[in-house]
Amino acid sequence: MADSNEILQRIIARAAELYKVDPSTYSADTRFVEDLKAKSVNYVQIISVLEEEFDITIPFMEFRRKKTLGEAAEFVAGITEQ
Repeated sequence: MADSNEILQRIIARAAELYKVDPSTYSADTRFVEDLKAKSVNYVQIISVLEEEFDITIPFMEFRRKKTLGEAAEFVAGITEQ
């Protein structure tokens, strides 16, 4: 079981890798669409890292509905508790 802060840090690290920026520029309030200009492939790249690291399956469409990195982390934390 992982807590949402641990998951958030992993999401931030992966997003920073994908977008080639300093991870400190992202927070729980960073928005996928408005701030990151995330495309479907970016969601998949983040999901795949989380699935592998936490040994879970994350429903793509539900994950994609999350507006911020923090919301996504809370959602994934809920899955790890199941």
